[in-house]
Amino acid sequence: MSRFSRRSEKLDHLTDLIGSMESVVVAFSGGVDSTFLLKAALLSGVKCLAVTAVSPTMPQHDHINAMEMIKMLGAGHLLIERSELESPDFAKNPRDRCFYCKDQLFERLKEIALSKGYRFVLDGSNLDDLGDWRPGRKAALKHGVRSPLIEAGLGKEDVRRLSEELKLPTWNKPSSPCLSSRFPYGTAITLEGLRQVDAAESFLRSLGFAELRVRYHKESARIELGEAEIPRMLDATIRAEVNTYMKSLGFKYISLDLEGFRSGRLNN
Repeated sequence: MSRFSRRSEKLDHLTDLIGSMESVVVAFSGGVDSTFLLKAALLSGVKCLAVTAVSPTMPQHDHINAMEMIKMLGAGHLLIERSELESPDFAKNPRDRCFYCKDQLFERLKEIALSKGYRFVLDGSNLDDLGDWRPGRKAALKHGVRSPLIEAGLGKEDVRRLSEELKLPTWNKPSSPCLSSRFPYGTAITLEGLRQVDAAESFLRSLGFAELRVRYHKESARIELGEAEIPRMLDATIRAEVNTYMKSLGFKYISLDLEGFRSGRLNN
């Protein structure tokens, strides 16, 4: 049996699983997992509504990308606004910060599903997420949110390969967690800090950097880049341009992490 056939069987299994749910609300961010999940839901023929929650913790480029993906997929869509900062438990930034974020989100999505006649709320968690620090999973279980990618036994590599097979432009998109992940646990999350980080990362992308994070350390910004992109940042002209812009945002000290980019580093 060819690899293509095995992958198609996995997709068929997923669409059959979702199809058995009759009607679903999909938590949609426009990332790799939620875009693939939404596409699978549409292929299953189930009654489906995608809901995107916009908040200060969502990078601006992710919002734009989510709107582009919805237009491409042609799914029914609802845009809602929320602010996790209204929760003191979230803003204090404890290690289980993500629980308070997802708890608020899933409660809202359940209300939407109930009011509009949808049976289930779905999220894009995949099998690999079970091996990482994911307090949001506790919130999903609390609210009865289903995770079809996990139920179908699909990990991140499966999702990317199947996304490529379906010609989804997100198949090789870098991961893009919410901006609060740039704050070390215990450092209070503020609207000003979120805006600083979002602007800083948007600027770096405008210079052509792709795999990156700007970690927030109050007066300091620590830049993480993919190893292949570090030499370019060491160019004197680029360094000066980045330094000037970062200081205009209010950062006093700007550093480049020589270990390079690593997703989830602040979980350690």
